[in-house]
Amino acid sequence: MSLSRLLPAGVFVVIVVFLAIGLTRDPSVIPTEMIDREIPSFELPELREDEVMLTTSDLIGETALVNVFGSWCVACLQEHPTLMELSQAGTVRIVGVNWRDKRDDALTWLAKHGDPYSDIIFDAESDLVIEMGVTGAPETFIIDPAGRIRYKQIGPITPDVWRETIRPVLDAIAREQETNL
Repeated sequence: MSLSRLLPAGVFVVIVVFLAIGLTRDPSVIPTEMIDREIPSFELPELREDEVMLTTSDLIGETALVNVFGSWCVACLQEHPTLMELSQAGTVRIVGVNWRDKRDDALTWLAKHGDPYSDIIFDAESDLVIEMGVTGAPETFIIDPAGRIRYKQIGPITPDVWRETIRPVLDAIAREQETNL
């Protein structure tokens, strides 16, 4: 057989191998380099009180969900009832990062749908979200008491995502904290 007949077969085999590998991967899982790293240093205004500056140190000391949202984000509205339930139950501290929004639009959206956040970082220019590797909203990060990013959720937090994914990570952090006492 000549090389000209084997080359197309070889190319075909390589393509099949790449497709087979690609089909075994979960497309909703996007790797992040931020896991087990400290949250990036920042100093940004609070959404509700623009004269108050929030910094990295405001996220250290207790476990927190850091939720990136915007009034323009349709999927953020999908997860909002879950965040409201978690906030009302006092399950975990929820810190918002209002991203690429107008202050008045965000405040109106929160007044209409409810405000589950203990603090809201106003990141109109994407300063923090770029450093955190955010690709879209909503995205939620679990930050441990030391300020390290332990998990990144891409997409809405539904009751199933809470129960099957986020709650176990929070429980693991709590067990680590108990062990370290």
